[in-house]
Amino acid sequence: MEQVSIAVIGGSGLYNMTEISDKVSYEVDTPYGKPSSEIVVGNLRGKRVAFLPRHGLGHVYTPSTVPYRANIYALKSMGVRFIIAVNACGSLREDYAPGDIVIPTQLYDHTKLDRGRTFFDTGLVAHISVADPLCPELCEHLHLAAQKVADTVTHHGGTLIVIEGPRFSTRGESEIYREWGCSVIGMTTCPEAFLAREAEIAFATMAHVTDYDVWHISEETVTAELVLQTFNRNLQAAQQAIAIAVETLDESAVYPCHTALDGAIVTHSDKVPTELRTRLQPILGRVLG
Repeated sequence: MEQVSIAVIGGSGLYNMTEISDKVSYEVDTPYGKPSSEIVVGNLRGKRVAFLPRHGLGHVYTPSTVPYRANIYALKSMGVRFIIAVNACGSLREDYAPGDIVIPTQLYDHTKLDRGRTFFDTGLVAHISVADPLCPELCEHLHLAAQKVADTVTHHGGTLIVIEGPRFSTRGESEIYREWGCSVIGMTTCPEAFLAREAEIAFATMAHVTDYDVWHISEETVTAELVLQTFNRNLQAAQQAIAIAVETLDESAVYPCHTALDGAIVTHSDKVPTELRTRLQPILGRVLG
């Protein structure tokens, strides 16, 4: 299987951009099942990049049923060190308007179901630091890339609250999220970002504002149709920002999240079951050998 350093997780439209050439599709299996779809690897501005549609081809997975662990495990097994995620989001702030791009720097996990939150289950305990859950260096890089896209307003910073979905918020919930100080709202960045940190992959998300959620009385209430229409209008901007980010990213860069497991594992090495050590080899290979 081909080894690549950079991956993009988002919709299938992201790898249909005309700039991508020499595409190859890989069907990957993992201890956590199959990823959302085949992984497409192609040339983009001189680099090989892996593309994975989060919800599967045809958008068949809900936010709660996306195979998050399989997705991150598969990308890690391909050598991925940087993940650029692309999300549609609702705005909880007046100044983050529909059509804008937001590079959030914080997360609030408000999901309720177990989506496969960690790679570290019984037999191996690890406590990773996620004070800054989105890689600061990659966030800054993404913001600089998005700023270069013409006729696009970008914002760097803010907290992304992740809700269970697939339903949208009530007005009461939306108002409470605003009171909590959240900036944008989405459904899929958790546990995606946390699993990437456990896998020592730099992860940042480019959130495209499609609506004002439901708190903004003077604006149209969020619907699935509105989200898709707005995101599709912004698709070209997303493609351009990704292309610029990929072109300018130093694939050899080492960020603190690339060593996130240093000091995090508390289980004695001789107590880690052989089956678990083998299963997590792509994740733990650097620290457990």
